[in-house]
Formats: sequence, structure tokens, C-alpha cells
Amino acid sequence: MTPIFKGMATVVAIIAAAGAGVWAGQHGLVGIPWGGKSAAMETASKSKPSGPVIYYRDPDGRPFYASAPRKTDAGRDYVAVLASEDVSFDAKTAAEATSAERKIKYYRNPMGLPDTSQVPKKDSMGMDYIPVYEGEDTDDGSVKVSPGKLQRTGVETTLVSKHAITRTIKAPGVVQLDERRIMVVAPRFDGYVIKVGAPTTGTHLKQGDELATVFGQELLNQGARLVVEQSFSQQKDNEPFSPQGALYDGERVIGASRRLANLDAPQGFIEEILRTKRVPDNVAFRAPMSGIVLERNVVDGQAFKAGDVLFRIADHTTVWIMADVAEGDIDAIAPGQEVTVTTRARPGRTFTGTVTVIYPHLMKETRTARVRIELPNSDLALLPDMYGEVAIKTGANGDFLAVPVSAVIDSGSRQVVLIERGEGRFEPRVVKIGRRGDGYAEIADGVSEGDRVVVNGNFLIDAESNLQAALKAFSAPDSPEVKP
Repeated sequence: MTPIFKGMATVVAIIAAAGAGVWAGQHGLVGIPWGGKSAAMETASKSKPSGPVIYYRDPDGRPFYASAPRKTDAGRDYVAVLASEDVSFDAKTAAEATSAERKIKYYRNPMGLPDTSQVPKKDSMGMDYIPVYEGEDTDDGSVKVSPGKLQRTGVETTLVSKHAITRTIKAPGVVQLDERRIMVVAPRFDGYVIKVGAPTTGTHLKQGDELATVFGQELLNQGARLVVEQSFSQQKDNEPFSPQGALYDGERVIGASRRLANLDAPQGFIEEILRTKRVPDNVAFRAPMSGIVLERNVVDGQAFKAGDVLFRIADHTTVWIMADVAEGDIDAIAPGQEVTVTTRARPGRTFTGTVTVIYPHLMKETRTARVRIELPNSDLALLPDMYGEVAIKTGANGDFLAVPVSAVIDSGSRQVVLIERGEGRFEPRVVKIGRRGDGYAEIADGVSEGDRVVVNGNFLIDAESNLQAALKAFSAPDSPEVKP
């Protein structure tokens, strides 16, 4: 056989095999990509989304949704989401949505307004009214929201339980000296300063430290009188048969000592006269208490009059904070409450004290009340006129039935919480609010311990359920129901 005949035979064999394959594929004996319906195409057909359009989502995957077709700012159409693509619609729910057995009771306003219709219609903005099917609404005021919408908007709930209702009131304050811990050194006689001691303004001194040595003529006169009366009393004591005279003379000695004490003569000065029977030429004034010298008003050789202030001394181991509390917070403050104070001068450090006095008047310029707080200051960290931030912990003792503040929908005249009833149902409940503080609100009436309330996503349920319409049972219990 020549090569030409061999090539022709090969071509004929290939054509025959191809024809046989096409015939087998058309009769279902084998599957070919271009003939018949392949298994891959059947799988893709089965996984294709189905059901009615539930909502429309942003084409870029951003968390934006719409109930009607719309476009993005860039002009791109929102993507329709069918029932099988939404987590809130399982196979059973999707079948129910397309089933003719479900009956529409009425149509409600898409914006949550208290408006219903027995026939399909559009609102003033062109949005379709939303159908309400049998079983989706009840007569008990509760509302049903699809699980998919609850998941997308992050609705959260929490149990109603007991909490300590406390509130921290913050106010500015200024450090001041304790008025009870300030003393002055002021002689009760005229005299001259012989020599001033070492203490100066701003220095710390201890009780008994020498302040100044002074001379006073009246002090010397009374000291000399004490010596004379003491000598006369001892002379009478040595005479026989004169007990009454000795008693009288002893009283005279006591009177002389008292006159020196009335002149504020130091006790050591009087004792020295009684012991030595000699009057010292001058007397040393010593610090009556430990503290810091606020004023030093004398120098060597200076004359002074009775009552002149030579030194002013203050004890800084306890200080006051004078806080300006807003008028609306006065009722929550009481003596004995714990207070914490922070200052810019001592960053990172907290001082603890207590409320001692609430001043019985307001400052009309600022509409604030002055509150006195007492703080220990053993290390002298707090200085007079230093500014501080005051935090006063207020609140009654004990636990109260309370919910987070975010759970309360407050319209001003009415407060409402949303009670979870299960299976996506929520019931608006009017409550009576008591104390508020630190993120919690006391519920005086309306809920019970163990109820579960919505704390996040209230706006969704409010819009979905038409809260005002759901509350008609509270404002107009005899209002007729909407019938299909």
C-alpha cells in the first residue's frame, strides 16, 4: 500500500469515529460539552437565586440597603437580593412567600407612619406600601422583625436586673486652708522686738520653736508684783498663829500669776519668776503649733502695740477643696459622700476626701453652689489656691431594678422600652423612670426582673413596627382594629 493510500485511510477512520461520537452523544450514551444539558449546568441552574426581591444592596458591598431600586452616587444600580439569598428566608419561608395560600391582611406605610390600606398603593414619595400577611401582626401590640434585618443592624438585648444606681458629679475646685488650723501670734501688751527668730515666711516650723524675743514694760511690772506678793506670802507663813492671813496672801499670789497669764505671758516665764524670785528682762515667744509661716510682720527693734499680728501660722496637714457644683446637681449631694480629686500639678495621683459642708446659698453669677470637701494632706502635696477636678460619687445604697440608658426610648413625655418576646417579636412597653446614673436608669414600673430588653438597634424596630401605632393600646384602648 502506497503512502497516499495510507493517509487517506487514516482520515476516513477519524471522520468515522467523530460521527459515531456525535451519534452516541445525541442518544445519551455519552456526554459532550456542546450537546445536551451537562451536570455542571444543571448544578448551576439549581443554585441560581430564586424567590421575590426582598431588598436592594450596595453593589460595592458597603452596609447600605434600600427597599426600592436606587443608584449609588457614582450612578451604579443597587443589586437586588432575592429571598433565597437572605439569611432570614429559609426554604420554608421562601415557599411561603410564593405560596398563594398566604393571605394579605392589609398594607402599611413604608415609612412607619400610622397609615394602612386595604389595597396596594404608594405613598407621597412613590414608595410601595408593605403587605402585612396573616400571622405577621397581633393584637397585643407586639411587632415582628425578620431575623435577617436584626442580624444586619446588630440588634442586641440584655436582661433586666438589679444594679447599684450611682452617679458621679464632676466640678472644678480650689484648694484652701482649713480655717480651724490657722493661728496668729499677737501680744496682749505693748513692747519692742529684741530679736526675731530663724523662721521666715513659707518655712515649716514645729511647735515650741522660738519666733521672737520681746520686751514689754507691763509684763515686767506684773512680774515684779508677783515677786513682791510671793515674798509677802512667805513672810506671813512664817508668823505664828496667822492661818487666815496666810490663806489670804496665797490668794494674792494666785491673782498675780493670773494677771500675767491674761497678758499671754508664757507659762515658762511665770514659773521662772516663782522659782528665782527675779523678773527676766525679756520674754521669748514660741510657735503655738506646727505648721508653715504665712506671715512674718516684724523685724529686729520694731515696736508693736497690743493686738498687732507678729506671725501667722497654718497647719497644712488637712486642707479644704471648695467645689462649685451646678444648681441641678445639688439635690444629689449630701455630707459624708466620698470624693476623689485630681490636679494638674500632681498628674497620675488621686486624693480622697469627704463632703463636709454644703453652703446654703447660690452664686447668682454662675448658678452654682459651694461645696466644702475635707482632704488629708500629710505630705503637703496640695497647696492653697491649687486647682483640682472634683468627682463626687452620689447615689443611694442598695440595688435597684434597672436597664442600660440606651434601652430607653424617651420622647419627653413618655419613656418606652422594647421587650423581646422571641421569634423576632418585640413588644413596646411604657415604663416609669427613676434614678439615672453611670449608664443605667432605674425602672420604677413597667418591667420585671428577667425580662429581656433591646439595648442596641432600637431605631430599626421603631421604624419597622410603627411604634406610635403599637402604643395605641395605651392611649386609646377602645380604638377599632384594622380589618382586612
